[in-house]
Amino acid sequence: MSSFSLQNLFKFALFSVVFISMATLAIASFQFRVGGEGGWTKPTGNEPETYNEWASRNRFHVGDSLYFRYSNDSVLVVNHTSYTNCSVSNPILKFKDGDTVFEFDRYGFFYFISGERGHCKAGQKLIIRVMVHPVMSSPQPAQSPMEDGGSNDDGDGWDSILGPPPHNSTIKQAVASYFMTALGGMLVIMYLLM
Repeated sequence: MSSFSLQNLFKFALFSVVFISMATLAIASFQFRVGGEGGWTKPTGNEPETYNEWASRNRFHVGDSLYFRYSNDSVLVVNHTSYTNCSVSNPILKFKDGDTVFEFDRYGFFYFISGERGHCKAGQKLIIRVMVHPVMSSPQPAQSPMEDGGSNDDGDGWDSILGPPPHNSTIKQAVASYFMTALGGMLVIMYLLM
């Protein structure tokens, strides 16, 4: 095989790995639909689970997003104190468009409540814990949800979030993207050494 053909083969392999790696990174994030088919609504008491019970069954990572579908309501991003007290007076962010997508841009805790009177106290509130990616995380204990003080259990199922890892996760996809990126880097080095 001539060196020209070998170089073309390496260029093709490099292009393929970079393309696949980029595609893997693009699909590594996941959009979660809050409330399922029912959407973001005031609980009636007949729901199979609370918003926080739903959150405890999922793993959230940086790049993932939440989709809130609602009508005649709003989504407020608040701090821990406002979440605990169902205070709508000073939100970090407020959405009223009926189709809100909120993307996680950092790890840590995110607190969501309804902006409509009485909805939060009825249970229309949600805590999301965005995980440090397992490949990059160190074996340190998890950050406390107590950023503003208060008790650990608001009676809303928060303690269940710290339970065993749920079955649906973006971990496998992200690990594959890191593998593909590393493989692409090795091919670049091999190409440069030729």
